[in-house]
Amino acid sequence: MENFIDSLSEFVFWYPLIMSVLWIAGSSLFFKFREKEEFIDFENIDWPLISILVPCYNEEETIEETIQHLSGISYPKKEIIAVNDGSTDDTFKILRRLAKQHQDLKIIDCQENRGKANALIIACHASKAEYLICVDSDALLDQYAAHYLIYHFLHKGERLGAVTGNPRIRNRDTLLSRLQIVEYASIIGAIKRTQRILGKIMTVSGVVVAFRKKALIDVGLWDRDMITEDISVSWKLQQRFWDIRYEPRALCWMLVPETIRGIWKQRIRWAQGGQEVMMRNWRILLDSRQRRIWPVYLEQWVSLIWSFSWVFVTLFYLFSATTIQQFFIWITFSSFSLVFMSLIQLWSSIRVDSKYDNITKYYLWAAWYPAIYWILNAFIVMFALPKAIKSRLKGGYATWSSPDRGNRKVS
Repeated sequence: MENFIDSLSEFVFWYPLIMSVLWIAGSSLFFKFREKEEFIDFENIDWPLISILVPCYNEEETIEETIQHLSGISYPKKEIIAVNDGSTDDTFKILRRLAKQHQDLKIIDCQENRGKANALIIACHASKAEYLICVDSDALLDQYAAHYLIYHFLHKGERLGAVTGNPRIRNRDTLLSRLQIVEYASIIGAIKRTQRILGKIMTVSGVVVAFRKKALIDVGLWDRDMITEDISVSWKLQQRFWDIRYEPRALCWMLVPETIRGIWKQRIRWAQGGQEVMMRNWRILLDSRQRRIWPVYLEQWVSLIWSFSWVFVTLFYLFSATTIQQFFIWITFSSFSLVFMSLIQLWSSIRVDSKYDNITKYYLWAAWYPAIYWILNAFIVMFALPKAIKSRLKGGYATWSSPDRGNRKVS
């Protein structure tokens, strides 16, 4: 038993440190070799028509700002398709009023909430364009985000199925929102860059992503029964050998939860969605043609095992320690190591992301967040697993609820 605990403790200690080193190395390589400044003459390119899809559910507080902004971006040929997915507030009334003001806006009203994936499928069928950009109903696209996304399809080959953008946080006046700024820079951005170096991406960003419609049709569009349609469609595309790219210049400013309850619900949903996809796609390990995505798949399961291991080891030391000092030696040593790597990882990420969104001023007081991320994520993963198993057994439409959008104030 003692040898088992020692081995498990080493795994709990080394796994996050090794992954942190991997993310630092991967994001640095991406930055050096694939993130070079490339001049794009926006004025002298014959840009194709795009359809911007905006699924909405109870978004009366944010939808008008989003539609007004989308209508005003500088992309020359666009249509905006907003789908009201059975909202119980005034979302549809606002959309009807906006449709009279903007000729490029089409609205679709669904009487019953059938989930984001279903709303996107309906919008896809109604779209006229070959290229689709999916945007959340609280998001503000950068003026040239659509240009950067679509440019990939015009120059990177016919097997390019999707390009995921770079979500940035715009509500920055609370502790929780500022901590998430650090997370998006030091963890999410680094992971996407590293995964792109490996050749496969775990998931596109649901808040801003461009698709080739032909690729979506080839994989059967989005899955209505998956709670995170963005993760699911990412795996479907890559299993059919469609490529997914990451474009950090395609900025999209979004709102994040500013309450513990809001963050908890959001992260449970993300974790559940990832686990559902892992359960559905286990057969890729039996197909050698899918070997390039094996590292991403296996890392997800190792991360799940780490979460349970961390809780088990922590409880073991808590109840087996003869003194309180003995218990805190384990906690303090592990935490110090994580914080040290977090400082390095965050500084590396700030260096990479600073030309898009300079968050240097958050470094000194928020650098410890990546360490907390591991602990918080452990509990989230554990709570999400029963939900994922139940969802796979139950099936049916994966409906959604309006998330905590935080405060729209931008600092």
